Amino acid sequence: MNGNRPTRFVSRLTRNTLAVILAGGRGTRLKDLTRWRAKPAVPFGGKFRIIDFPLSNCINSGIRQISILTQYKSHSLIRHVQRGWNFLRGEFGEFVELVPAQQRIETSWYEGTADAVYQNLDILRLHDPRYVLVLAGDHIYKMDYGPMIAHHVDFQADMTIGCLEVPLEEARSFGVMSVNDAGQITAFAEKPEHPTASPNNPDLAVVSMGIYVFSRDFLFEQLIQDAGDHESSHDFGNDIIPKVIANHKIVAFSYRDAITSKQAYWRDVGTVDAFWAANMELIGITPDLNLYDDSWPIWTYQEQLPPAKFIFDDDDRRGMAVDSMVSGGCIISGGLVRHSLLFSNVRIHSRSHVQDAVILPDAEIGEGCVIHRAVIDKGCVIPDGTVVGKDPAADRDRFYVSPNGIVLVTPEMLGQDRHHAR
Repeated sequence: MNGNRPTRFVSRLTRNTLAVILAGGRGTRLKDLTRWRAKPAVPFGGKFRIIDFPLSNCINSGIRQISILTQYKSHSLIRHVQRGWNFLRGEFGEFVELVPAQQRIETSWYEGTADAVYQNLDILRLHDPRYVLVLAGDHIYKMDYGPMIAHHVDFQADMTIGCLEVPLEEARSFGVMSVNDAGQITAFAEKPEHPTASPNNPDLAVVSMGIYVFSRDFLFEQLIQDAGDHESSHDFGNDIIPKVIANHKIVAFSYRDAITSKQAYWRDVGTVDAFWAANMELIGITPDLNLYDDSWPIWTYQEQLPPAKFIFDDDDRRGMAVDSMVSGGCIISGGLVRHSLLFSNVRIHSRSHVQDAVILPDAEIGEGCVIHRAVIDKGCVIPDGTVVGKDPAADRDRFYVSPNGIVLVTPEMLGQDRHHAR
């Protein structure tokens, strides 16, 4: 230990591990936020994109061989990775490679998570890893994968599944598992209608994080068998895991904070409500996700921008932000920002009031606007005098309003078509 910091687990195990990040999902529950981008490319936390979190976890864990499998509307994701993640050295066998869906084996696009990996088996064989770490590219968390890989080796497991506990009513959105006293998984159901409660707490269920460690040969064998099963949906959660738990050693790895041993921070920002809430959490005094932790940095493409600027100090127009996070390139010009998160290059004009809002890069809020409990998408130009978040009926006529009342505004909803030629 170094003070109160755990020793980072970098070993021969991590160096012999290939990380495969599944980044091809549509993310339809995020509504129009994923109309023109894959979910892993959605901006998060003021300056990052969701994909930066699993990528940073790999780099910080000592895993320097990373394949990113893409499919759905991947251009912005590919551009981001090319700009921000090209610093590894190929001479040392290090890489972050982008693997778009190419119909390499089948004539169809990826049919499921397992099929995505299966269609790139030739690439995995070429890299010849001893262990394969399969990750979802669309979750927010900080995790050292080294202890999980070591757990897999110590238990001589065929497959290890990262898990956490969630409230029982939320568990039907996850893969739910039963774990015996030896740590072996005895049952697994993907998104069950009636989840099985944890034996330790009847109000909680043990669920999969979508993080898997495989021994290489076992993974290849199971993918080939699954590909030949015409009744399979070719998905890890739906098909492979339920089939292998009876005859193979499939163990659970509980995701815990290395210092407190409490369940660590992990968020699925798959809905507008969850996306807004996770960003809002970052504004808190001591948020569960510490972006200021220099022992576990989150890497990203860093655009060179001037500092944030706040101008005008008149009684009727004062440029200021209170209880907020404001990124580089922002100009608060006579407007008031409260308890909000502003991404890069946001402009707030005079006499506008922004509160409890997440405003993505390059957005502009005109004069005299009111923005409340909203997510404003990248590049939106909000006309002068626009009111968002005060009248649910009026908002529903123009924008998307989430079940919890968060208003999503995109350029298309404003009649500002940024992607089609006129």
